[in-house]
Amino acid sequence: MKRVVTFGEIMLRLAPPGFLRFSQATSFDVVYGGGESNVAVSLANYGIPVDFISRLPKNDIGECAMMEMRKRGVGVDKLIYGGDRLGVYFLETGAVSRGSKVVYDRAHSSMSEIKPGMIDWEKVFEGAGWFHWTGITPAISQGAADVCLEAVKTAREMGLTISTDLNYRAKLWNYGGEREKIMTELTSYCDIILGNEEDAEKHFGIKPEGLDITTQGHEVKAEAFLSVCKQLMKKFPNAGKVIITLRGSISASHNTWAGVLYDGKTLYNSVEYQITDIVDRVGGGDSFMGGLIYGSLTYPDDDQKALDFAVAASSLKHTIKGDANLVTVAEVKKLMDGDSSGRVAR
Repeated sequence: MKRVVTFGEIMLRLAPPGFLRFSQATSFDVVYGGGESNVAVSLANYGIPVDFISRLPKNDIGECAMMEMRKRGVGVDKLIYGGDRLGVYFLETGAVSRGSKVVYDRAHSSMSEIKPGMIDWEKVFEGAGWFHWTGITPAISQGAADVCLEAVKTAREMGLTISTDLNYRAKLWNYGGEREKIMTELTSYCDIILGNEEDAEKHFGIKPEGLDITTQGHEVKAEAFLSVCKQLMKKFPNAGKVIITLRGSISASHNTWAGVLYDGKTLYNSVEYQITDIVDRVGGGDSFMGGLIYGSLTYPDDDQKALDFAVAASSLKHTIKGDANLVTVAEVKKLMDGDSSGRVAR
């Protein structure tokens, strides 16, 4: 099987233990993660050969981030070094009616100062079959956006399948970049587009009809998003599939979770999972994307099964502390088959 390549920033995550607020913290738990690195870890767990491409500082903290990828089986030999610091984000984990909160400290990170020409994309993509990027990367800096454009152009020329998770981040895009223009050009190269209702609206002004997700979050219905899929496919004719994640947010601790996949003709619907006691929802979308790529590669003629794998995999991610989804194919298939009992395996 040909390799998958993901590109983006891996960060140091610092979070107060349990459900403590920042003002209560006397220590922080350390995790390394980021949108594209999380996808890479998922794929490595499923036995898919995968490389993560980034720019890291040549210091102990940069080495720790690289080691985290390496110990999970992700290829890191093609990433580059430079700059002075790894990006940091602080996470306060919410509960019940108090939502989680993120504070970024990633200005002047090694990845934010990346420039065109630093990465030999032809060499990176040699022998690869799939390239994945997210909307987080071009939001970091103009340089990161320019390098991402280099990547998608080269990937298209070399015949790779290109996927994106639109991943709108309100606290990023503060360097003055024209978000819609940049995202429109980058997304135009994609074969597979993943997002949610906020991503489509904030990036492209596309939204489901008759649904306010902030007040009707517990009433999410798959059919409401068919118009979103059709609008995205019309705007990006190279895309053969559009996938929308459906999160019904009853509270910070209780979500419903499902997804739809549209191939231009058929709207596929997944089952809906009730996630009643969320351990960590960060990385939920990344785990969905990792599952979707695995499902697409493993079941190329069965979009329903690929979607079902992605939804089950990402449902399980909500039970795991940290950014990355550390589940196996067998565990995902067990949930897909209807066993959500959580009984001890012995």
